[in-house]
Amino acid sequence: MRILVTGAAGFIGSHVVDALLDAGHDVVGLDALLPGAHAVRPTYLDPRATWLEGDVRDAALLRHCLQGVDHVCHQAAMVGLGVDLGDIVDYVGHNDVGTAVLLRELAAARFGGRLVLASSMVVYGEGRYACPEHGDVRPGPRPLADLQAGRFEPPCPHCGAQLSARAIDEDAPADPRNVYGATKLHQEHLCGAFARETGVTVTALRYHNVYGPRMPRDTPYAGVASIFRSAVAAGRAPRVFEDGAQRRDFVHVRDVAAANVLALTTDAPGPFNVASGVPRTVGELAAELCAAAGAALQPQVTGQFRAGDVRHVFACPQRAEKILGFRAGVPFAQGVAEFATAELRESSV
Repeated sequence: MRILVTGAAGFIGSHVVDALLDAGHDVVGLDALLPGAHAVRPTYLDPRATWLEGDVRDAALLRHCLQGVDHVCHQAAMVGLGVDLGDIVDYVGHNDVGTAVLLRELAAARFGGRLVLASSMVVYGEGRYACPEHGDVRPGPRPLADLQAGRFEPPCPHCGAQLSARAIDEDAPADPRNVYGATKLHQEHLCGAFARETGVTVTALRYHNVYGPRMPRDTPYAGVASIFRSAVAAGRAPRVFEDGAQRRDFVHVRDVAAANVLALTTDAPGPFNVASGVPRTVGELAAELCAAAGAALQPQVTGQFRAGDVRHVFACPQRAEKILGFRAGVPFAQGVAEFATAELRESSV
């Protein structure tokens, strides 16, 4: 099959390209190679693919890329929490407008293949919680006064009791808490409208915390794994926000690439959590990285916080396993040991 991958030179996109090529597919890779993501053209780009440089919002370029394409894997996006609301136009432009242009051109081309969208667990906002008295509850944003006082756990919105975090599944209501999350949910909604109008199978893959080789180095838009890895490489102690007990699901990038290959070869509308199914704390990740790097460093728990962050969000992976046949295969310790010495991608930010 001939598959177009947008955002193909990026952290996740490049691994998707590699996995597709290794599976025998013909790949067209499109990437804008923005300086904020790539200081130079990456050396890891597989020459077996056809590579094109340009913005997904360039309709003429898209029409060229789509010629003879059977399926599309849409990874192109501006990622991360962002610096402040000054980033809002860039996020909406790259993520939402870029997706809208792609969908318009797919419709014009009478595209009949599969479309896989890189979504994110950030669409959930906070994860799933249970109250001893009220059962499943959805806590609102944590009050600033609580965060400033070091009270990081969200209380029950009904009685104020302590909550227990639970794995979240795809049926949970969406409640994004930052601009990036809002744009990812809007991407899902746009693709859903496209699917209803055209009958095209659209699969949204909600990535949890992805880590591994080719993550960007030292950028405010990077995920926590990249930030910690950059610190360790520079001989600095990783700075852990809050108390380090916030839980996430860390999934290796090769597992994420494998999930994309499955989605591109299966008629299975999403969304699907793409995750390991084993929650870890942010503090655990920092400590594991320090130990794996052999550095005489210990994570520094700072008590700092970001208002747009959530406390606990980790996945129930059962639907992806049952329908897609996806199950993460890279153990956490093994993946982090590799990541601790893996080369990071340079950016100009």
